[in-house]
Amino acid sequence: MLPLEIVKIALTGVVAACDVPAIMDRADIEWHKIECDTWKCAEINPAVTFRIAHTGSHILLQFHVSDNNLRAEVAEDNGRVWEDSCCEFFVSPDCDDNYYNFECNCIGTLLLHGGWKGTDRGNAPEEIYGTIGRWSSLGDEAFGYRMGPVEWDLVEVIPSTALFNHEIKDFSGLKMKANFYKCGDKTATPHFLSWAPIDLPSPAFHCPEFFSEIVFE
Repeated sequence: MLPLEIVKIALTGVVAACDVPAIMDRADIEWHKIECDTWKCAEINPAVTFRIAHTGSHILLQFHVSDNNLRAEVAEDNGRVWEDSCCEFFVSPDCDDNYYNFECNCIGTLLLHGGWKGTDRGNAPEEIYGTIGRWSSLGDEAFGYRMGPVEWDLVEVIPSTALFNHEIKDFSGLKMKANFYKCGDKTATPHFLSWAPIDLPSPAFHCPEFFSEIVFE
């Protein structure tokens, strides 16, 4: 895959997550599809796109999902969000096996770990969770299962300090490797989709060897 170029938007201060869609629209930020269906676990997958930009100090990330059912059981951070309707951003700042997994369910509940593959990767310090802005068009209250066609948006505003094993002050000009995912292990139709393809026999997202390059303007 070609490197994903992440546009820099000239903004100062902390950006409210709910404002990100309008900011992205004004900057004409491109949408990308999460459609690699390596394991074909569902007959009908959700349609998923994302767009990403940065301000220097923060990453702005928006997912848009069209689906036939939802699950939102996890309401507290550092829980099993991947079992819900979940969007994920995995990134390796040094393009190696030391990476972070930002996993966020459809009501904005977050799981964030960081460290080397194959080790006991550490959970983000509690104070880090509070610095990551989140907004969902579905609200932030757990609702269990919901059936029927639905479209929803999820936004994350990720400060450089959220990459807590690194000392990054400005994303400008950096090259990293990443992948973007959509999953839902305990939804009515379990599915496992990725942006960059994964050549493994069974569903697995913790595989930095299949991340693709991203380049920050």
